[in-house]
Amino acid sequence: MWQHLFHGPGRRWAPAGASLFAALLAAALSGCAGPAGHPATAARGRDATRVRAPDRATCDQGGIIRGPRDRPRIALIFTGGAYAEGASPILDALAERDVRASFFVTGEFVRTPEFRPHLRRIVAGDHYLGAHSDAHLLYASWEDRSRTLVTREAFRDDLERNLADLARFGPTRDQMRFFIPPYEWYNREIAVWAGEMGLTLFNYTPGTRSNADYMPDDHPRFIPSAAIVDSILGYEARSPDGLNGFLLLLHLGAGPERTDEMHPRIPPLLDELTRRGYTFVRVDELIEPVGPCRESRPVGGRSLPGDSSLAPAFPRSGQSSRRHSPARR
Repeated sequence: MWQHLFHGPGRRWAPAGASLFAALLAAALSGCAGPAGHPATAARGRDATRVRAPDRATCDQGGIIRGPRDRPRIALIFTGGAYAEGASPILDALAERDVRASFFVTGEFVRTPEFRPHLRRIVAGDHYLGAHSDAHLLYASWEDRSRTLVTREAFRDDLERNLADLARFGPTRDQMRFFIPPYEWYNREIAVWAGEMGLTLFNYTPGTRSNADYMPDDHPRFIPSAAIVDSILGYEARSPDGLNGFLLLLHLGAGPERTDEMHPRIPPLLDELTRRGYTFVRVDELIEPVGPCRESRPVGGRSLPGDSSLAPAFPRSGQSSRRHSPARR
């Protein structure tokens, strides 16, 4: 389409063509250029126009699933429930690299005496601490996401218990404005109810398999930890936006039935992402300053177009035993 703007073998500009090309190029690149300082910016420049409104968050069902993509920043999200064998080594790795992350835990985690030192260390390390629900409720049907399975009162009471328990470790209610839903599964009604409580619901960014790091070794959908790391780095390499604005979800523990632990791979993963030009920020630093979201897809859909990773990685209810239940994460 640009051939008429060039003449001669040396691609010398015609005066009128130069002005027209400059105007069109400026329009194409405004608001969607690659991030300054990102080592892969030049390679991704030809794909930069695929990004729409990179300075805004991306939403799904009313919940934020990705922060602004205009800078190479990642929010590490760790959730905890029944297990926490990775908590100490994860906190060690973060402290050694002066990295801040965000932690969201259930009532079971808070009420487990052995886990309380982790909570105190999270707060002392200036990490974000927030709610993941008290009883790890399933908010929406797997088969029909629009069908809410809890009442507004049950939703509210459960979250308030979780927030009250967490407040005993230091953060105030106002400081715990972000929360990630149990099972990482919700619908638009749940997001509205969270907003009525002064909370912002968010979920992990789809595209990698980091959310599958809790699966037992014999789970039919088990993914080795090395493959999870490969999925993260592979997505970074092939996506026009890399991992800019990513909410990268990992778990604090998976229990004894997963011997292929993910947490030993986190330190080298942090080092590699740092080498690729990324910085790590808390969730409230990544998505709090942004304005309205842009929805990623029509309401009622199951997952992002061409991306199966937003759907839960575990079996649907009725298909799993107690020990494979996602509530055990």
